[in-house]
Amino acid sequence: MTDTSPPFFGRRLPSSFERRKVVLAPGSSRPYVDDEWRDALVTVDSGELELECSRGGRRTFGTGDILWFTDLGLRTMHNRGPGPTVLLSISRRSAP
Repeated sequence: MTDTSPPFFGRRLPSSFERRKVVLAPGSSRPYVDDEWRDALVTVDSGELELECSRGGRRTFGTGDILWFTDLGLRTMHNRGPGPTVLLSISRRSAP
C-alpha cells in the first residue's frame, strides 16, 4: 500500500503544533464539534468520510483528501464504509 499522507504528517512538528489521529469505526457517526477541529488541517488517511452540513447537504471524501472544516456549517461526520476511516490532523497548539 502506498502512503498517500502529506509529507508533514510523518515529520517532527515544531512544539507550537500538535498532531491528532481520529478513527471512526465502520458504520459509525461522530458529532462535529467546532472547537475540536479549530485551525486544523485534516487528511483522510484511510477510508471514506461523509460530512453532513447543518442544512442537510452531504459530501464524501476519500483517502488522500485534505480538508479544512472551518466555516462549513458541519453537523456530523459519518463512516458509511466497510472499514475504519482514519483522520489525521495538524493544528496550532492551544495556549495554556
